[in-house]
Amino acid sequence: MRQNNSTVLLVGTYSRKAPQAQQEVALSKDVVLSNGTRINYLNGIVEYADGRQVELKEGDFVAMNGDVKVAGSGELIVAKMSVSAAFTHKPAQPVNGRLKGVVELGASGFNSFVVRTDEQRRWKLEKAEFGNSLVMENLATEDDVRRSLKAYIGQMLDYGVGPRDIHFVVSSGASKAENTAKIVQSLKGLNYVVNLVTPAEEGAMAMRAIQPRSYSQNSFVVDMGSANTKVAWLEGSKSGAAETYGSKYFQQNLSDSLVAADVRLKLQQVPAARRATCFIIGGVPYELAKAIRRGQERYTQLAPAASYTQQTAAKMKAGVTIYQAIAEATGCQRFVFDYEANFTIGYLLGLPY
Repeated sequence: MRQNNSTVLLVGTYSRKAPQAQQEVALSKDVVLSNGTRINYLNGIVEYADGRQVELKEGDFVAMNGDVKVAGSGELIVAKMSVSAAFTHKPAQPVNGRLKGVVELGASGFNSFVVRTDEQRRWKLEKAEFGNSLVMENLATEDDVRRSLKAYIGQMLDYGVGPRDIHFVVSSGASKAENTAKIVQSLKGLNYVVNLVTPAEEGAMAMRAIQPRSYSQNSFVVDMGSANTKVAWLEGSKSGAAETYGSKYFQQNLSDSLVAADVRLKLQQVPAARRATCFIIGGVPYELAKAIRRGQERYTQLAPAASYTQQTAAKMKAGVTIYQAIAEATGCQRFVFDYEANFTIGYLLGLPY
């Protein structure tokens, strides 16, 4: 178990409810489990026989069979996940680009991104900030909005983004929240233009940001948000789109089977030729990817959906239900998560240079 920046051995039957019943023994050397899993006692990194590495955080622990259990609400068992070949695509870097910034009002919080982009729509993420306005829970006030926006704007200006290159986008999921109208009015009161996007527009923007051009003819894009999931694919020079439930559908007392059926129905729209690879972003996909990430790679190919079924957090369970239904509907076996992409970056790429 990782505790106080040290790796300790718990002797006995571990129980979160009765940690005092355990005998803690500080490790002085690496531990190798019977299945070949090695635990580095100095840095708390779990090294699996297949090359994967998982860094233990405070409170995480490793069972004798090598399963890693992550502390907190997003508990996730990662050791049994199968790992596919790494996705090694290297995006082209911008040439003589300029800085642009965007603030996203999403269903679960404010996020901001600063990217460098050029005339060819090549881009590089320079800076990202993630907030927590909890719009869907109606905990954001006008003061919250003003304070957050002024902080984001100040950071972008200090970073070198010009005032006219800072933009604001309200996601399609956030636009459904009762509190959003009040927040938009507050933004306009600060003399900023607010861009509200539809699910179809959001999906197209996500595709513009995450889908490599060389994959445009054989892949589709999924943006799994809290309020809704957007799907996009290329149809000629235009994009096809679909929308289904988001990873917080459990708050609406909807059954997993109902949601899975809707996801499978909507994903049937993706052309067969576009199902070889799915580029996916969103909060739940991020957690799934993070659990098996190799170092600081930009892209992580997710394990099969069945590998993630042992979830306890409601949002994670719901997200895995959606992921599994997408895989079943399309037959896609290659889901690639991009740690840097966001649909709002696609919005910036669509603006005149």
